Amino acid sequence: MRRILLLASLAMAGPVAADGVENGHELYMSRCAACHGEKAHGDGPMAALLTIPVADLATLSARNGGVFPRVDVVLTIDGRMTLRGHGGEGPMPVFGPILGGGSAVLDGPDDTIVETRGDVIDIALYLETIQGEGN
Repeated sequence: MRRILLLASLAMAGPVAADGVENGHELYMSRCAACHGEKAHGDGPMAALLTIPVADLATLSARNGGVFPRVDVVLTIDGRMTLRGHGGEGPMPVFGPILGGGSAVLDGPDDTIVETRGDVIDIALYLETIQGEGN
């Protein structure tokens, strides 16, 4: 149900948001799915080769009290929130510097502005649409 509401709100937001989700899906499949899996459950073909468990990205909202942690996701992808698997002592590269999409901003906590790349936000938008999906 949450997915339907999110998709409906993205559709009402117009083509920019819908295009962002589509671009985010394409980027996810080319940059993230090898480790996180096609459905983002941490079961990609490379996951078995890693010594660090790969996160299930389809349960981010569930693990955050039902709220998608968009800013945390953006900061993780672009490298400002370090995880062992995201360049903070692990084998996975930080993707922020290699993604494009121009400069983009996101409302952060406490009325702050988070600046990042457009592609990073698009991946976060895509991940938000798949929260709670089963295998």
